[in-house]
Amino acid sequence: MSQVSGKAFDGKILKRILGYVKPYKGIFATAISFTIVLSIMAAVRPLLIMYTIDNYIKTPGSAEEMSELSSALLLITIVMIGTLILESIMQFTNQYLTSLIGQRIVRDLRVQLHGKILGFKSKYFDNTPIGTLVTRVVSDIEAINDVFSQGFIVIAGDLLLITVYLAVMLYVNWSLTLVVLTTIPVMFFATWVFKNAVKQSFTDVRNQVSRLNAFVQEHITGMKIVQVFSREEEELNRFREINKKHRDANIKSVWYYSVFFPVVEILVSVSLGLLVWFAGSQIVNIEATAGQVAFFVILINQFFRPIRMLADRVNTLQMGMVASERVFKILDEEEAIENKGILKADSINGNIRFRDTWFAYNNEDWVLKGISFDVAAGESIALVGATGSGKTSIINLLGRFYEFNKGDISIDGVSIRDYELSSLRKNIGVVLQDVFLFSGSIYSNITLDNPAITREQVIAAAKAVGAHDFIMRLPGGYDFDVRERGGMLSVGQRQLISFIRVYVYNPRILVLDEATSSIDTESEILIQRATEILTKGRTSVIIAHRLATIRKASKIFVIDKGTIAESGSHDELLMKGGAYARLYEIQFKEESAA
Repeated sequence: MSQVSGKAFDGKILKRILGYVKPYKGIFATAISFTIVLSIMAAVRPLLIMYTIDNYIKTPGSAEEMSELSSALLLITIVMIGTLILESIMQFTNQYLTSLIGQRIVRDLRVQLHGKILGFKSKYFDNTPIGTLVTRVVSDIEAINDVFSQGFIVIAGDLLLITVYLAVMLYVNWSLTLVVLTTIPVMFFATWVFKNAVKQSFTDVRNQVSRLNAFVQEHITGMKIVQVFSREEEELNRFREINKKHRDANIKSVWYYSVFFPVVEILVSVSLGLLVWFAGSQIVNIEATAGQVAFFVILINQFFRPIRMLADRVNTLQMGMVASERVFKILDEEEAIENKGILKADSINGNIRFRDTWFAYNNEDWVLKGISFDVAAGESIALVGATGSGKTSIINLLGRFYEFNKGDISIDGVSIRDYELSSLRKNIGVVLQDVFLFSGSIYSNITLDNPAITREQVIAAAKAVGAHDFIMRLPGGYDFDVRERGGMLSVGQRQLISFIRVYVYNPRILVLDEATSSIDTESEILIQRATEILTKGRTSVIIAHRLATIRKASKIFVIDKGTIAESGSHDELLMKGGAYARLYEIQFKEESAA
C-alpha cells in the first residue's frame, strides 16, 4: 500500500504541481487577476444597498424631490444590475479558466505517467497490482484537476474575500463588526477539528479505492478460474469485505461533513441574532444607521460562506495533494530499463552470444548461473527443460525485459546494452505461449496500428503463415472484432495471429516461447508450418515442451536449474542417453499411450 503524507499544504508537492502550469502561465495569470478583482467587487453591491437605504429610502416631501429620488434609485438599480452581470461574467470566466488549466495539466500529467509506465521493467509489473496503476492513471490524476478548479486558486480567493469583507465592515462600523466576529473563534476551532478529523478519512478513501480497483481488475480477468472451481460465493464474500471497508471510509468522511456544516449554520444564526439584538440599541443611540444594519445583515452570510467553505476547499486540496503524491511517487520510480545505447540494430545479422550470464529476479536467488552459448546468424536453436529451469528467463534477457546481473549478452559482437533499446526490440520478434490480443479487429492486432504496414502486407503474411483461410471465414474477415484479450478466437487462432504479427514486422531474430503448447492437432500442424516459414533465414530461439517439434533445430540446449546440462543436435543428444533422451522417452511413451 502506498504511503503518503496527507498534508494539505505540502510545499514541495505544490511547487511541483505548479511546474506544470508553465505552458499555460498566461491563462493562469488571467485566472489569478480575475480572482483578485472578484474579491474586491464582492462588497460593492452591499455598499450600494447601504448607501441607498441611508440616502434614498425615505418619504419624499414634494413632487420634485420624489422625481429626484426615483431617478437616483433607477440609476443605483442599473449600477447594481450592471455590477451583478459583470460579476457573473467574470465568475464564469474565472471558473472556466481554472478548470481549463486543471484539465490541460491532467492531460499532460496523464500522458507523462503513461509514458513512464511504458518504460518500466517487467519486474515492476510483477510486484505492482495492475488495478493500482489504473487508479493512479485515472482517478488519482483526475483529483489533481480539483487542485486548480476547487483548490488553491479558490482558497486564495476565499482568503482575499474574507480580508476585503473584514476591512469594509470595520470601515462601515467597527462595533457591529466586533459583534459579528464574536463567533469566529468557535468557527475556526470547529474548522480545525473538522480538517484534522477528515484528513485521515480522505487517505483511507484513496487507499480503499486502490484496493477495490486492484481486486476487481484481477478477479474479472481471472473470472474463468473462479467459475471453473466454483468459487463465486467465496469471491463475493471477499469482495463484500473490501467493498465494506471502502464504504466505511466514505461514510466516516460523510459523517464529519454532516456534523460540521450544521455547526457552521448554527454559528451563523447566532451571529445574526447577536447583530440584530445589538444593532437595535445602536440605532436608538444613533451610533448605527438602518443602512449599516442592512449592510451587515446582507454581508454576514457572505462573510461566513467563504469561512465555511474554506475547510471543504482545504480538504479538496488535501485530496489533490494525496493523489499528486501517489502519482509523483510513480514518476520518481527508477524502474525503467536503462537506455544508454546509441547503436541501431537495423542492420544486424543475428549472431547471439551468451557469456557467463548470471541472473536473479530477487537479490542473489540465481535463476541463471553462468549460462554460455553461441547462435550463428540464421541458425535455429532450441531450449528445453523442466518448468522453472530458466528457459523463459534466457529469452527475457535477450530482449532486455529484465537485466542480467553478471556476464554479458551480445548480438553481432556488440553488447545488447550498447544498442538503442527500441531498435533492439524491433529486431527481436517474440511469439509467446499466452498470446495477448487487444480489443479491436484482427487487422489492428496484427499491425498494432502501425501505418507503415499495409493491408496487402498483412494478407500476404497471413497467406504465407497459413491463416488467411480461417480469417476469411470469420464475419468481416480481417475487420472481425476479437473482443477483449481475443476472447472470440481459439487458442490456436490467437497463436496464428501472433505469427502473422511477427511476420509483418520482419525481425532478424525470432523467439518462440512454447508456441505449440495447449493447442489442438490441426492448429499444431498449421503452427509447425508457420514456424518453418518464420524461422527460415532468421536466427531463431525456440522453447518447446513437445520435443518432436524441435528435431530440426541446429542445436538443442537442455536447461536444468539455471545451467546448461547438455547441448547438441537431436540425434546426438539421444545417443548420449542423458537428460534429453529421458525427456524424449517419457514423451514418446505418453504419446503412444494416448
